[in-house]
Amino acid sequence: MFIGTFENKIDRKGRISVPYSFRQAINTQTFNGIVAFASYREEAIEASSYSFLERINESMETLDLFSKEHDDLATSILGSSHTLSFDPEGRIVMPQELRDYAGIADRAAFVGKGLLFQIWEPNALRKHMEEARARAKAEGRSLSLRQSPAAMP
Repeated sequence: MFIGTFENKIDRKGRISVPYSFRQAINTQTFNGIVAFASYREEAIEASSYSFLERINESMETLDLFSKEHDDLATSILGSSHTLSFDPEGRIVMPQELRDYAGIADRAAFVGKGLLFQIWEPNALRKHMEEARARAKAEGRSLSLRQSPAAMP
């Protein structure tokens, strides 16, 4: 699970260190890296393990193959995805296309979202977080906690 918020510098070669806890969250998969794609909802980058992208693809199989809904999601997610391998220091090379999309220059902020995480321009993330908190408070957002299978009789 990806949790927390971290900010890292991007070097002149476009390399950025993925937070250690995020790398640890995916260290059991066969692909040593992440998958990243342009968010279709925010000016940010969505990122996950390769196995989670496979789950997204499997979920798309429930849609009619040639439907507009399937085409829109497949194009937006799979069509803009990049597999980004970790170097020995845990860095990835952030594609310029994704950096431009998210308005990222020399620093990027990583924010955990459970099964995936996002990469933002740091000031844009701060604004987004303030707006999300304000909406949650104003709308009285709540969550029904699922019962753990171990706690069930």
